[in-house]
Amino acid sequence: MLKNHRRCVSCRRVADRAEFWRVVAVYPSRNVQLDVGMGRSAYLCAHSDCLTAAQKKNRLGRALKAPVAAEIYQQLLNRLSARENGL
Repeated sequence: MLKNHRRCVSCRRVADRAEFWRVVAVYPSRNVQLDVGMGRSAYLCAHSDCLTAAQKKNRLGRALKAPVAAEIYQQLLNRLSARENGL
């Protein structure tokens, strides 16, 4: 894998990390947040299929080894809607 490339936890596509959403589990509290923080990271494509599969199959939770709150998925869904609407 190239230096700045990451893999989507849902579809397994490899691309530059700028193309993905970063979800971080900050340890030791295991709080899950978007984009910032030091801890275990997982990357997700900005596509509805990947977001749906990640939530349905708990792919983010397994990759982060932490529970992912519904609010995180809602924030990602809001980003996806804003992106599709050109905002």
